[in-house]
Amino acid sequence: MLRIGLISDTHGLLRPEALDHLKTCDRIIHAGDVCDPAVLRELALLAPITAVRGNNDVGSWADRLRDFEMIQAEGVQIGVIHDLAHLGAPPAGMRVVVSGHSHRPGIMESDGVIYVNPGSAGPRRFKLPVTFGELLVDGETARVRLHALQGSLAGFGLLEGSLC
Repeated sequence: MLRIGLISDTHGLLRPEALDHLKTCDRIIHAGDVCDPAVLRELALLAPITAVRGNNDVGSWADRLRDFEMIQAEGVQIGVIHDLAHLGAPPAGMRVVVSGHSHRPGIMESDGVIYVNPGSAGPRRFKLPVTFGELLVDGETARVRLHALQGSLAGFGLLEGSLC
């Protein structure tokens, strides 16, 4: 089983409690608004990382980040984009889409695809919790969970979802 850490909207702040949770991951996905390349360097020390460019990722360091990435984890194809509104229909065969941008953690399933926003692990915005997620992949089975680092996930709907 692969454990993939999901993080987004760090806005230059990589919290020690987030690092504690991510250090046991086999892979890390950052869904944009990194804002500081040091965040990616530090995450890369923990596990291989896939990151996309967010609307706040500017400068020459961000030029190497793409707007959309696809990765394969065992039998599960995963798409990564910062703003889900820019995706349109997911490519055929995609089982999981990871996005950020809204800072609102959430999981939903539609037409056999899990859409997950791990929320924001960076500076707290408004009354939103500080969160991250994890994607557990076992063969062709995918399960997603969201976790609060600060604040409560109450009122954010589905906090765990899976596809077989």
